[in-house]
Amino acid sequence: MKIIDKYIIKKILTTFFFVVVMLAAVIVAIDITEKVDKFSKNNLDTLTIMGYYQDFVPWIAGFLAPITVFIAVVFVTSQMAGRTEIIAILSSGVSFRRFLFPYFLASAVIGVLSFFLNGWVIPQSNRSRLAFQAKYFDNVYYYEKRNVHMQIEPNVYMYLQNYNNQSNTGYQFTLERFDNNKLVEKLTADNIAWDSTKNKWNLRYWKIKKVDSIFRVTSKAEKVHLAREGASMDTTIALSPKDFENDNRQYDGMTIPELNQHIAKLKFRGSTGVEQYEVEKQIRFSSPFTIFVLVFMGVIVSSRKSRGGTGFQIALGFLLSFVFILFFMMSRTFAETGSLSPVVAAWIPNIVFAIIAAFMFKYVPR
Repeated sequence: MKIIDKYIIKKILTTFFFVVVMLAAVIVAIDITEKVDKFSKNNLDTLTIMGYYQDFVPWIAGFLAPITVFIAVVFVTSQMAGRTEIIAILSSGVSFRRFLFPYFLASAVIGVLSFFLNGWVIPQSNRSRLAFQAKYFDNVYYYEKRNVHMQIEPNVYMYLQNYNNQSNTGYQFTLERFDNNKLVEKLTADNIAWDSTKNKWNLRYWKIKKVDSIFRVTSKAEKVHLAREGASMDTTIALSPKDFENDNRQYDGMTIPELNQHIAKLKFRGSTGVEQYEVEKQIRFSSPFTIFVLVFMGVIVSSRKSRGGTGFQIALGFLLSFVFILFFMMSRTFAETGSLSPVVAAWIPNIVFAIIAAFMFKYVPR
């Protein structure tokens, strides 16, 4: 690594962290302005509010990392072009491809750091942030789904007519067990309520019915008989009140291993909404590559010296950032509605902008 490489890497990293801090400060100021009424309404003290923003800042910084590094690269490169430093570097015999080396090295540092933080560290703080928002900002959530069907264990299927998440009570509960695709046992109850002291479900007015197969010479018949019944019974099943909580952006509080487990659980149960978790998982893997693509494009659009100064390059950088965000949000929305594959939604912005960057690298004067 040469002195010029260290110089460029240092400039990019320091500018990147400075831009992160500045953008985070601006967003926090705007957010405080929007939420000051809610803070006052809930009589929150300064330490509590500071604790919330201690979790808020890492989340917003991680979310903006790809765009932030793009802005930082455009700013640093346009400054170097304005001071004719790039012309001097290229005139000394350094090719433009070799000139890109420190940029990609800085991208690798930021990409690895971003992947680790977004995949394991920031989700930990997001749990506190989401819990804070649910407690003080969000309206009371009511579980409104009816006729809920799900598989909770292999060959075990549950049905609830409706569920009240305020009292943690479900109504018209049914649990069916199958063996070789044949119903062998059916448990029904008028209602099922969560006992937080025992961490168990309490069934009221329950019945267990057994299904016996009777084989004959010419046909097979089934006999259903009542095995047991009672007024109240505690039981443990692979279900908890958390399965009926508000799942809006719940993936923000999950690490990558937790996302994998949750996706597997949703697919096993045949639940809806699995697409948003799959999209989030793919985005976390694609984000480091997004940084490389945007840095490549940022160097190209800002490496040429302009008579009007660096203002045009910076403005162009912001415009491209806006287009990328718009494209990214559209593809994510299509994936979450099931209209687009989560893998395609997460990677297509990178692919499209990589093609654009390659075209610019070939044809745009530098």
